[in-house]
Parts: sequence; structure tokens; C-alpha cells
Amino acid sequence: MIKILHTADIHLDAPLRSLALRDESLRDAVQAATRAAFTRTVDVALSERVAALLISGDLFDGRARSARTAAFLTAQLDRLRTADIPVFYIKGNHDAENPITGALDLPDNVHVFDARGGCVQLTDDIRVHGVSFADRHAPDSLLPRFPAPVPGAVNIAMLHTSLAGAAGHDTYAPCTLADLTAMGFDYWALGHVHKRQVHSEAPWVVMPGMPQGRDIGEAGAKSASLLTVDAGRIEVTEVPTSVVEFAATALDISGVDSDDALRAALRDHLRGVADTLTSDAGVIRLTLTGTPPRHWQILRDQDIWAEAVAALARDTGRLWLDKLHLEIDAPGDAARAGSATDELAALMAAIRAEPGFGAAAQAEIEEVIGDLPQSVRATLLPDADAAGALTDSLAATGARRVLARMKGAEG
Repeated sequence: MIKILHTADIHLDAPLRSLALRDESLRDAVQAATRAAFTRTVDVALSERVAALLISGDLFDGRARSARTAAFLTAQLDRLRTADIPVFYIKGNHDAENPITGALDLPDNVHVFDARGGCVQLTDDIRVHGVSFADRHAPDSLLPRFPAPVPGAVNIAMLHTSLAGAAGHDTYAPCTLADLTAMGFDYWALGHVHKRQVHSEAPWVVMPGMPQGRDIGEAGAKSASLLTVDAGRIEVTEVPTSVVEFAATALDISGVDSDDALRAALRDHLRGVADTLTSDAGVIRLTLTGTPPRHWQILRDQDIWAEAVAALARDTGRLWLDKLHLEIDAPGDAARAGSATDELAALMAAIRAEPGFGAAAQAEIEEVIGDLPQSVRATLLPDADAAGALTDSLAATGARRVLARMKGAEG
């Protein structure tokens, strides 16, 4: 019986994208998480006494050059070398543009497949095939570069690919599931898409996902795939690797009629979230929903509540708050038509609907955004319609905050 560990998309030194990274302790934890997850992956390889570690691309992240990363990676790979565990590595799109990959002298237990493709004998009965990216873009299929499977052996193929396309991922080395299954390999060790998915079990076609998420868009516990090869048959199990996981969660606070009751509800909810974590710690985005009687007071004091939730999250010993969203409404019997604040609400809605107001507000927003770095501008205004949508959203939020201050004082 032979065990092999398959991982991909480690993205060492990936930039942080969480809005809550103003918190120094959270920033430090997430910055260290990518390396810690790779260390945990190596720990699994050692404890399971695997015959090999497969890294199916994007070990690095972009163009960033870091001597510390090079030293860290070499030390981890050397742990495997000491245990006589070979590492098979193919370069993905991020690796291909990283200067470290061409200059770093990796330990001699690491085999890096080049862009021409190749096949390496792991044991008498197992062959590992792989093809690397030659540069950042791979618009065409890389399947023609794979050598044919070796008859009578278990053949594992490593490929960094978007397959037929995946939401949120650029199209690289495109191919279909049918293309892969027709090639005659027993296990496809894929990489590139950050969400784990087993596309097929006959043959195995596995996208392991990334070992560590980096923001709320990569939510949930992350893992690697452990292959067990016994008498030519392959079984695959998921092994946890992430040290921090991101999660979106919601709490209905309808009927919560006091600040003390709200704090108690939040405390219980956060403890429940902490208890369900697979990873050591969690970064959460909490949305409060429902129709609480103190709707306007909560909206008025939302900054205070955000700080309170952040403190309650930290009190669990396992959670940090990324962001607090309020999607609450006033109870149906709480509306008081004809009050001064209702008249103000109608007036602000009318002003927001005027073309002149929208044009002036949008011009100011575009002027402010124009002073930001290009990467930030592209995030805030990804297309031609985004400026108008952002203007409408900010105007509506501003009007809501004004009403909250006034109606909160009334109540």
C-alpha cells in the first residue's frame, strides 16, 4: 500500500484582501496562515509516511520576490528530503511569472516538470507525469504534451487547468472532463480552481482546492487530497490543512428588544460558530437580519455594535470579525406615517431621484477614486455601470444613516 499527498494553489506570500485587516492581530494571523497551512501539509506528509507530495501549480503568488519565502520553502522541502519523500511540482500561471521559481535552488528531492512534459518512475508500479506552464498564459490545451501512460502501471498526471471554465478563474490550459478521462491515466492531480471538487472517480479527476483560504470569497475549511494506492486501486480521502477559515454567517434578531438581549444573542451565536470550525481559527462576516423592535437604534449605533461584535468574537478565543452587515427592518407596527422623519425620508428619496443630484454625486465619487491606486480603482469600478451603482448605493446608505440617527432618538 502506497500513500501520496496531492495539493495545489498554495500561493505563498499572497496579498491580503480582507477588509478587517486593520486589526493588527488578525492581520498577523492571516499573513502567517498561508505558510502555516503549507507547514501543516508537510506535517501530514510526514505523519502519513507518504511516498510523494504532488504540488499541482501556483506554489507562489505573482511577481513578489521574498528571500524569507525562499528560505521558508527550502526548509519545508528539506524536511521531506530528510524523510526520503520526493516532491513533484508543476508550475502554474502564477509560478511562471515569479522570479523565485527560476532562481531558487530547490533540494534534490524536488522534481520540477518543465513545459515539454515528462514522466518519472516513483515505484515499480507507479509513474508520475506532468507538464508545467512555460509562461503566465496558456490559452491552449496542454494535453498533447503528456507522454502516454505506461502499460501495467498506475499512472498519475499533474495538470494546472481551468478545465472548461470556472467562475472567478481565468481560462488556462482549457480541456474537458471527457478529454481527461479519454487519456488513459488513473489519477488526474489538478490545480488552479481554489474550490475542492472531485470531478470523476473512474478515473479519478481531483481538484484539491487550496490548502488555505485568503478572504471571505474563499470561505470554509481547506484541505489536501490523500491517495491510497493498493493493488492498483486508488482511494482518495480529504485531509484538513487550513489554520484559519473564512465564514459568512447570519443571525435573525427579530423580537430582540434590548441591548442586553442582543449582546446575549450575539454571544451565543458566535460561540456556536466557533464550535463548528474545522480550522484553528475563523474570520467571519456576520449579517444581522429580521425585524427587531429597536431597529432604528441598532442602525444608528451600527459602528458601536461592530466594535461590540468584534470584541465578542475575540472572546471566543477562535474568531475575528471581518465585517458586520445590517439587513434589518422595522416591525410592521412600528411605522408612524406623517412624522417629521418620514417627511425627511420622502424628501431625500426625491432628491436622490433627481438626475442633477446623481450626476454631481457621481462626479465627486469618480474624482476621489481617481486618486487611488489602479488596482483599487479596478475593484471599486470594474465596468462602465459601476460608478452609477456605487453612487446610488452610497446615497441610499447615507440617507439611511441620517434617518437612523433621527428615528433612533425618537425611540
